[in-house]
Amino acid sequence: MPYIDKPLEKLYYTIGEVAEILGESTSLVRFWANSFPDFIKPARNKKGNRLFSAQDVSNFKLIYGLVKERGMTLEGAARRMRDNLTGEDRKAEVIARLNAIKNKLMQISQEYKESAEATRREE
Repeated sequence: MPYIDKPLEKLYYTIGEVAEILGESTSLVRFWANSFPDFIKPARNKKGNRLFSAQDVSNFKLIYGLVKERGMTLEGAARRMRDNLTGEDRKAEVIARLNAIKNKLMQISQEYKESAEATRREE
């Protein structure tokens, strides 16, 4: 059986990395972390900096989808997350994966067109 590389996932993300992933400011990430203590539980390093787990980042993405994209209030988003602890409402994850697939297919299509043009020029 051939060896298959799995993408490495970090154990902890800094507040700056989470902000970059979400495309938001660090102050908003800090605010959401304080507003959703049931779902975001950052660890702290010796300096006191917040370190977020992959599950925390996933929850941040869900919060982002509910608050920024659907326009829910913080209380409404917290209630929605609390009512849906089984994880059935992970549309944000599915949409992100589908967008990644779409981007990859568009990249392949563009490379194919460029290759076909180059082949025609050579003939």
